[in-house]
Amino acid sequence: MSQLVHECSKKIIANVEKAIVGKRKQLVLSLVSWFSGGHILLEDVPGVAKTMLARALAASVGCRFKRVQCTPDLLPSDITGASIFNQKTGDFEFREGPLFTNILLADEINRTTPRAQSSLLEAMAEANASIDGVTHKLPEPFLVIATQNPIDHEGTFPLPEAQLDRFFMKFSLGYPSMEDEMRMLQLLEREHPIHSLMPVVSTEEIVVAQQQVRSVYVDVKVKQYMLQIVHETRSHSDLALGGGPRATIALFRASQAMAAIRGRNYVQPDDVKKIISPVMAHRLILRPESRLRKLTSDTILDSIVAEIAIPTLEEGRAG
Repeated sequence: MSQLVHECSKKIIANVEKAIVGKRKQLVLSLVSWFSGGHILLEDVPGVAKTMLARALAASVGCRFKRVQCTPDLLPSDITGASIFNQKTGDFEFREGPLFTNILLADEINRTTPRAQSSLLEAMAEANASIDGVTHKLPEPFLVIATQNPIDHEGTFPLPEAQLDRFFMKFSLGYPSMEDEMRMLQLLEREHPIHSLMPVVSTEEIVVAQQQVRSVYVDVKVKQYMLQIVHETRSHSDLALGGGPRATIALFRASQAMAAIRGRNYVQPDDVKKIISPVMAHRLILRPESRLRKLTSDTILDSIVAEIAIPTLEEGRAG
């Protein structure tokens, strides 16, 4: 059942790696999020291929891609679209904004106002957009990839916790190794390889893959393992806020997608461990004193996972 997911991910990864080198882990996480119907927040320094990743994913699937450059003067209607009066017909006509696409890149989302940021909330949660009292369905598949720069804080509007929680995953691309950067220079000698990427998967296949991911089997022991991790964050002495039920659901869906991408129709505890940090870390709030001790959400999650016994699945019940 999960064979389509495995084949799709292999094709997309091989295709994207023609343009982006050394980012296999982040590519897999991007596909986990997409196949789970979730959205991605990329927090990283400028120039590490955040935009290129979004463009390469769109090119590999042959789907529509639009980009919004977030600025302080950006209005919600600049994202969603608006009704415009047509003098010839005497009627208002709805003109779609960049939101009506398959992959939307919201570049430097923390540079725009909370009002503009919130215009993405309904779209991310329900794949709908309500404009002038009318609800418009967004195309399938729909993926928001938002980026933010963690270094430059001047003139920014940090995302509130409620909005951070809407992002299925948050991760960084990081600097490439010297070998990967040398390979990148070789690829760029004539023209950027992104321009020659051709579709290897259809949008219809992505939609079917998203449906198939939900049928991946999760043993009750693995469910209990996930719940223990989330519940430990709620009572941890270094955390002011732990993961909510949305975090539990995201962990569940992401583990299903990870198993399917790896070619299995059942989830193993290792699938859960692979996605804990990108799914959970941005949903946790540290106590001020914990920050002073240089603790991070990732280190706390590592300590929680280290203390919880890994369940053993019986042969025969694994699938």
